Amino acid sequence: MTSPPAPIRVLLADDQTLVRAAFAMLVESARDMEVVGQAANGLEAVDMARAARADVVVMDIRMPELDGIEATRRIAADDDLAGVRILVLTTYDDDQHVVSALRAGASGFLVKDTRPAELLDAIRTVAAGDSLLSPGPTARLIARVLRLPDRPLVSAPAPASLGGLSDREREVLTLVARGLNNAETGEALGLSPLTAKTHVSRIMGKLGARDRAQLVIAAYESGLVAPGADR
Repeated sequence: MTSPPAPIRVLLADDQTLVRAAFAMLVESARDMEVVGQAANGLEAVDMARAARADVVVMDIRMPELDGIEATRRIAADDDLAGVRILVLTTYDDDQHVVSALRAGASGFLVKDTRPAELLDAIRTVAAGDSLLSPGPTARLIARVLRLPDRPLVSAPAPASLGGLSDREREVLTLVARGLNNAETGEALGLSPLTAKTHVSRIMGKLGARDRAQLVIAAYESGLVAPGADR
């Protein structure tokens, strides 16, 4: 008899006790998840990610001691935590901070007033190794940020770095930046989902991107996709 898969180990990082408690109750209500720690600031989040061996960190951006962006950067840079995925929580006025968190290594973001079922689905998505980009909110977010003067993206690849991409890879990157998943990208270009996924993997390797979220930023930063372009 096949054993059931191990539950997704979730670490909650938020400086508001009531928010953490509410999220903890929600996560524990899911049969395929368990809360392995609750951090009140970024420093605790980094330490607990190591100690608790979390699969997913649900990370608030605005926290004392160490904010969620720097905590995300430290976790993503730790080779021992290579399998840890980070889901950023934000409010609607945190656009630039969200982009910085994605560049730091977060796999996606949600607004704090998201529906409970959507939060659980988001945790499952990033735990599976996917970025939370569908159906395009990250692309629209980055487009808004790029319209703002004097607010450059953090550590974005230089436009010249796209010079190593083939024409097909540029087509794939354009669709990724618009929020399409592998199946949708393949359908749009007459490719199988597996072939589309292979192209995405090669593009990430060429650009040194951690995941699809960073590909979106690279596409907008390089000008491959223009802010406000139709999806």
